[in-house]
Amino acid sequence: MQAMISNDHRRVEEGEGSSSRSSTTVNLAPSDHHRQLPPPPQLSRYESQKRRDWNTFGHYLKNLRPPIPLSQCNYNHVLEFLRYLDQFGKTKVHLHGCPFFGQPEPPGPCACPLRQAWGSLDALIGRLRAAYEENGGLPENNPFASGSIRIYLREVRDFQAKARGISYKKKKKKRKLQINASTNVEPTATFQLQSS
Repeated sequence: MQAMISNDHRRVEEGEGSSSRSSTTVNLAPSDHHRQLPPPPQLSRYESQKRRDWNTFGHYLKNLRPPIPLSQCNYNHVLEFLRYLDQFGKTKVHLHGCPFFGQPEPPGPCACPLRQAWGSLDALIGRLRAAYEENGGLPENNPFASGSIRIYLREVRDFQAKARGISYKKKKKKRKLQINASTNVEPTATFQLQSS
């Protein structure tokens, strides 16, 4: 007798000594090890990027010689990581000697380096700062929240603004004026008459 099993069905066929072939299909309940678990909830774009950034930083520390455990990481390692990322940048940052220094749209190519844009680095630090604390780090020990990191980011922002001729000034939020229509009108009293 031969048996064939597929998914939740078992098919049993009578074998060679029989003059008539018959088959029977038996429905079996799915076993516990074949049950599908519901997929994990879909992460937001921000959460996915934060996880990728955290893993990338962890790999960077492991690949240093000697490797640095996360518990011993300080702001210097973060600054080295940011400088390391510059080699993968896509933003042309003109140097002081370049004829296109300070021009937002240069008329031709130049040999100036590609760097990480200031906005990308700023967002990256924000995600890593949050990930550090979500992964058990204490806020007071967070190397991504160091004043040295803020100073570095400010210097990058200012240099890129000059080199590219782009202002990174914060836009001031416009205040919404609330106009109360009843400010110039005296309130009127209303009386209800009761009928008996």
